[in-house]
Amino acid sequence: MDRRVSALSPQLRSSPPPPRLLAKVQILFFSVLQNLPFDFFSQRMYGFAASLAAGLLLMFLSMIVFVVPIKFALLFTFGNVLAIGSTAFLMGPEQQINMMLDPVRIYATSIYGGCVLLALICALLIHSKILTVIAILCETCALIWYSLSYIPFARRMVSEIMIRLCDTEL
Repeated sequence: MDRRVSALSPQLRSSPPPPRLLAKVQILFFSVLQNLPFDFFSQRMYGFAASLAAGLLLMFLSMIVFVVPIKFALLFTFGNVLAIGSTAFLMGPEQQINMMLDPVRIYATSIYGGCVLLALICALLIHSKILTVIAILCETCALIWYSLSYIPFARRMVSEIMIRLCDTEL
């Protein structure tokens, strides 16, 4: 069996698909796109709105249970993840992941993801209220920094403002 596969694989790798097959695939793809329901865009908008609303609701509910840091961390973190994930309905999950892994955002994305994991670990495994609150504060700062990466020159402007505000020479 392996001999047959190895004997056929050089032929399969070297030969491009026949033009007729490629044309048929393109026709099939465009016919599927044309036969999508008219409200496909509105369904994506409803998915975006529902996910964003659920995320914001969870973040709001987390403020109510602020005195219990573990419940607060769970609600706040899952609300953040839902809110960020809501944009996957608009641009698609692959495009969102590509944008999150863009060289401009890779550090902000990794710091945000690390802070989300840290907040969940502190809340669920360690059960430390102080560490959970610190992780939530770091998560919020990382989320703000990540969000600023989508606005042209916003991170540079915020950096310059912070340098001017925190300058020790008077």
